[in-house]
Amino acid sequence: MTPAGTEAARFAADLIRIDTTNRGGGDGRERPAAEYVAARLAEAGVQPTLLESAPGRANVVARVGGREPGAPALLVHGHLDVVPADPSSWTVPPFAGEIRDGVLWGRGAVDMKNADAVLLAVISQWARAGVRPRRDVVLAFTADEEDTAQFGAQWLVQRHPELFEGCTEAIGESGAFTFHAGPGQRLYPIASAERGTAWLRLTARGRAGHGAKPNPENAVTRLSAAMARIGTHRWPVRLIPTVQAAVEAIAAAAGRPVPAGGFGALGAEELLAYLGPASALVAGTIRNSANPTQLSAGYKINVIPDEAVGYVDGRVLPGCEHEFRATLDDLTGQEVSWAYAHQEIPLEAPLGTPVMARMTQALLAEDPGGTIVPYCMSGGTDAKHFARLGMTCYGFTPLVLPEGYDYYAMFHGTDERIPLSALESAVRIMDRFLTGS
Repeated sequence: MTPAGTEAARFAADLIRIDTTNRGGGDGRERPAAEYVAARLAEAGVQPTLLESAPGRANVVARVGGREPGAPALLVHGHLDVVPADPSSWTVPPFAGEIRDGVLWGRGAVDMKNADAVLLAVISQWARAGVRPRRDVVLAFTADEEDTAQFGAQWLVQRHPELFEGCTEAIGESGAFTFHAGPGQRLYPIASAERGTAWLRLTARGRAGHGAKPNPENAVTRLSAAMARIGTHRWPVRLIPTVQAAVEAIAAAAGRPVPAGGFGALGAEELLAYLGPASALVAGTIRNSANPTQLSAGYKINVIPDEAVGYVDGRVLPGCEHEFRATLDDLTGQEVSWAYAHQEIPLEAPLGTPVMARMTQALLAEDPGGTIVPYCMSGGTDAKHFARLGMTCYGFTPLVLPEGYDYYAMFHGTDERIPLSALESAVRIMDRFLTGS
C-alpha cells in the first residue's frame, strides 16, 4: 500500500476503536474522536476548530486554503458518530478496529469512519507533498448525524454559519461505491438527491373501560387499524429527475431498452424486476414510504386505555410533500390524529454541473470500465442542514470494491467491514477530485 493508503487504514482503525455510539435522544459522545481528528489535522498543518454543542458532543471544522483566492469554496463533510452494535452478534468485537486478511472490521468501517479517515489521509498527503487544492476546501467532521443532527450539522449551521463562508457546494455521504450489477457491470452511484425525513406520531383517543366489556371506542383498536392501513398502503411510483436518470442509466448498462410508455408507466414491482439486480439502487426511492415502527398503549391487560400512540418512519421524495400529507390524512381517518415527531426537507441537486463532471472524471480515471449512475438516497444525511446555507449538495465517498462484497448491506449491519484496497482507491480518487475541483 502507498503511505497515504496505509495512513487511511490506520486512521480508520483508530477511529473505530473510539466508541462514538449514538443511541439517540442526546445519548452520545463524539468528543474523543473529534480530538483525534483535530490532532491529525494539526499534524498536517491545518488549523482545526473544535466546537462542543453539549458536553461530549463535539464537531471539528477546518479550512484548507486554495490556490485561487476568491473562488467558491467546497465543503466536504463526514460524521463521527455510529449506530449501536451488539457485540454478541459480531464475528469480531465491533470496536476493536481489527484487520483480518486485508479487511478492516468494526462499527463505522462503512458508515462512515472510513471516509473520515480517507479525508485525513488526503490532507496529510498534501502536507508532505506541498499540495494545495484549487479552491478552499472546508472540512467538517460532525456529531449526531445518526440521530437528528441537533448536536452536529444543525447546530453548526445555526450557530456558526461563518465557518462555511463562501461554500457553494458540498459533498458528503454516500455514493460513488462500486455496485456489481452483473458480469462486467460496475455501477458507481453518485448521490444528487435524498428523500425527506417525516417521522410521525399517531395518537388515537377513545373511551377507557373494563377489558371484559364491549367497547366500540377502543383507542388501541383505532390505532391498530390506522397503522395497518399505513403499513400496507402501496404508494404510487413517482420518478423524480435523479431517479429517472438512474433508471435510464441502469437499463442502458444492462442493455435493456426503454419499455413502451416509458419507465414511469410501470408499476413498482414491474419496474424493479425489469432493472434486475441493480434495482436495489432505486428500490427505496421510486416512491414515498411510511413504515410503522413503534406502538405504545395501556398499563394493564384488563383495562382499555383512553389513548394509544404509534410512530411511523416516513420518507418523502422531493416535490411529493403535499401528496404525502394528504395520503396520511386519508389513511389515519377521523379517529386518529398525526403530527411530525421530526421532519427534514428532501433535496435534489442538478445533474449537469461542473462538480458532477469532476466527480465522474475522478471515478472513471480509477475504473475506466465503470458506469456512473445518478442516485437518490432513501434516507437522509447532514446535507439537509448544509443546504440551508445555500449549498448544492452531493453524496460522494468513493470506493472501488471487489466483486462479491455487499457494501450496500453493510450500512448499520452486523460485521461491518471494508477492504484496505478500497481505502487506498478512495484516497486516490478523493485526491484527484479535490485537487482538480
